[in-house]
Formats: sequence, structure tokens, C-alpha cells
Amino acid sequence: MEEVEKKRPIISARERGPGPGRYSLPPTVGYINHDFTKPRSAAYTFHSRMSSAMVSVDSSPGPGYHIDANVTRFGRMETPSYSILGRGNDSFQTPGPGAYSPERAPPLNGHRRPPSHTIGARTRYRSVDAVPAPNSYSLPNVLGHHIPHKPSSASYSFSSRRKVGAPAEDLATTPGPGKYNSTNPDIYHNRQPSFTMQGRTKRPIYSFAIPGPGTYSPERFQLHHPRPPSFTLGIRHSEFVTPLVVNVTD
Repeated sequence: MEEVEKKRPIISARERGPGPGRYSLPPTVGYINHDFTKPRSAAYTFHSRMSSAMVSVDSSPGPGYHIDANVTRFGRMETPSYSILGRGNDSFQTPGPGAYSPERAPPLNGHRRPPSHTIGARTRYRSVDAVPAPNSYSLPNVLGHHIPHKPSSASYSFSSRRKVGAPAEDLATTPGPGKYNSTNPDIYHNRQPSFTMQGRTKRPIYSFAIPGPGTYSPERFQLHHPRPPSFTLGIRHSEFVTPLVVNVTD
């Protein structure tokens, strides 16, 4: 038979984990990959030495600038100066006051304007033209309900003879009372209780073990009762118990 390996509980004191040097924490010195949870001080860099040929390469002007005497720190301070312009071109003729017609302008800003009338030309209809007579027009019939925008009186029509309810109806073909289906009273009344007859129950078979009253232990069930304290006996000595260290005064 195969030997069953007994599983023991895991004790944290026996586990050997990695040391502090195993973990890689972000540095707190410098600028690159700095720990974002720590404050970072200012970083400075050293520039390379400048070239000694800077004077010969740089062609910027010296301090000898020529500044006009009229320019001050408040701006240019000088008297006004004038010049004589040449004669203008006479090709453009400026219109005089009589060139405008203000009376032709449309009324603006609510101005009132008198009515204006015009005389038109003679129409093309003359006495010799074929003008239609009044009876040439065809007006729609206003009798009945054919014109939707005209009021009309009530109109009646004669229908054909009816088969149901007519004097010639054969009453022998009328369905009797048994032809109709009756409505269930439970639909429109309060439903009464209903009972059914159940089949005979089977006799119990005592072939299986039925627990008796002594099998149960109600005294162990203390969910709704106060529970007394319980004690257990543990190991007398353990190699994982920290020894008691007391400061001893000499």
C-alpha cells in the first residue's frame, strides 16, 4: 500500500524569504527614475568651457550706438513738421449738389410717402376678341357632398334588403341556448377554495437507519444562548515562541 504523506500546517517562522537587498526600490537621488513618492530637490548641470575665439566669431556691434537726440526715454520729442504735396489729378470730377436726387430715394426711418400712380398701356382684349360668355363657365354642382368647402344638407340612400332582422328571416335557423358557451364564474366572482383527493401514501420502509432522539445533541447548539468559555491544552514548549526579555538593572 502507498504511504499517505501527512500534510502539516505552514509555519511562517520556517519560511526563508529574500533579504532586504533582493528588492529594487527607485532611487531618491538625482533626476532620472526618481521615486515619485519622495520630494525632489533642484538639479544642476555643468556646462562645457566656452571657446576662446568668441570675440572673433561674434560680430555684434559694440556700445557705440548712434541715437537721435530727439529720442528720449518717454519717446520721440520734436516739433511738428510739414511738407508740400504735389498737385492732384483733375481727371476725377466731383459731383455737385444738383447731381443727387433725394426725392427718388425710398422712404427710410418710417417716413411717409405719398401714393404714386402710373398709366399703363391698352389691354389686348378688344370688341372683336372672342370673350367667353357667362354660360361658358362650368361651375361644380353644389348638391350633395361633392364639394368639400361648401355646406351641404343631409343626404340619404336606399340600401338592399337585409337578411338578419327582416320579415322574411327564418327563425328556425336561430341558435338555441345551448349554442353559447357559459363563462366561468371564477372570472367575475371571488374564487372559492378547491380541494383535490391525493393518492394513498406509501408505508415507511425501515431498511435504512433512522436516527433516534438520542442521536441529536441539542446542548451543543449554543447559537442563541450565552456560551461559557472553553479551554484547550497546547504544546508545552515551542521553538517559535519569543523569549521574554526584561531590562535588568545592575
